[in-house]
Amino acid sequence: MIKVTPVLATLVSALLAVGSTGVVQAESPGHDQGVGGSAGGSEAGRGFQGAAFVVAWNRELLHIVQIPGAQPATVHQTRSYALLHGAIYDAVVSITRNGRPFLVSVDAPGGARPDAAAAAAGHATLAALYPALRPELDQLLADQLALIQGGRARQEGIEVGDEVASRLLAARAHDGSGATPAPFVAGTQPGDYRSTPPNFPSPVFGDWGNVTPFVLRDGAQFRPAPPPALASAAYARALNEVKSLGQDSSTTRTAEQTLIGRFWAPPIWNTWNAIAEEAALAHHTNLVRTAAMFAALNLSFADSAIAMYDAKYHYQLWRPVTAIRLADTDGNPATTADPTWTPLAPTAPDPSYPGAHSTISAAGAAVLSAFFGNRDEIQVSSPAMPGAVRTFSTYTGVATEAGLSRIYAGQHTRIDHVAGLQLGSSVARFVLHESGLGRFGRDGADDRS
Repeated sequence: MIKVTPVLATLVSALLAVGSTGVVQAESPGHDQGVGGSAGGSEAGRGFQGAAFVVAWNRELLHIVQIPGAQPATVHQTRSYALLHGAIYDAVVSITRNGRPFLVSVDAPGGARPDAAAAAAGHATLAALYPALRPELDQLLADQLALIQGGRARQEGIEVGDEVASRLLAARAHDGSGATPAPFVAGTQPGDYRSTPPNFPSPVFGDWGNVTPFVLRDGAQFRPAPPPALASAAYARALNEVKSLGQDSSTTRTAEQTLIGRFWAPPIWNTWNAIAEEAALAHHTNLVRTAAMFAALNLSFADSAIAMYDAKYHYQLWRPVTAIRLADTDGNPATTADPTWTPLAPTAPDPSYPGAHSTISAAGAAVLSAFFGNRDEIQVSSPAMPGAVRTFSTYTGVATEAGLSRIYAGQHTRIDHVAGLQLGSSVARFVLHESGLGRFGRDGADDRS
């Protein structure tokens, strides 16, 4: 079962304990032969640790970003995930040389251990991003290195991982993510976004669309077309749908839809990373392919976030709670104002179009489908609803429900949802192709809807 819950570094030994022979058993010949049909067996034969090493660092970051105050408030979490997995992947392929590095390649000794490089790269990246958590990061690294036979090969792998992480972090040091956001000035015309009740929070990521993407040319590369005009029939249909289904006291939303609206509330990139963890372990992916999958996933998320915020603040469309309360100003005879309308969930502090859950989920579904096929056995749990489990047979089904959940929660209209699905899918396809990471996938062999 996929759990989006904090996982302490000290639990890594349990994560790595797969049967009596550890991770090596999960990578025995016959499981995930990787690119060219030999990578999986070769790693197992040489005793390399694989998917569990990468998953452990991903779970550590998932734990970190849920610690209050650990993540800088003006730095989007997707950047940290992309840096982590970009470093791990580049460190691994600097040694294995069976993939094109994303950003950094070092001249690694031929006998260096790629699993040691992955561990060191994960550690060095997170230690640089979250120095206050250095002790638990050191412990996770020590736990992983204890599973690798000591000697020159291990040390060379560590040196590769450290160097790759240092160079990748330096390359991204001036990407605009550290800029102080300019104060947001809300518009006053119908359709203009403004802060939302009940607490009227100020937007945080108003300038995030200007951050240098990891793979995209710029944040506007796949900018969606403008949303329908306020006076249009399409706008009225979308607004009336969320007005009916997304209200806190809705009588038209079903019990199942209410559960869905609450279930998907946590940060959606965290949920998809947890889904990816389970997929990697269930499919016994080897070290290189696991590193490539997480890199593709999180580079897609990071660039989707940049593209999404570019579009949100380009169009600055008001949120449903504002649109419904002020519907008598929109010039559309098919909408009616309800000055007391309140959504099922508090509204996120940014413009409505396109939807974040839909954007990120479409990117996640595209990447995981590329690696594992669309059809899979997928179970998702949520810290927002302990004990509830959602079961799916396709990754596109996960993405669809996650996006629609925001209509049921009163956060977005279907217009936002559809635009987000298209944006996230476009970004992910571009990342898979341009980065070269798509070559580690299955080329849609099992992509059956």
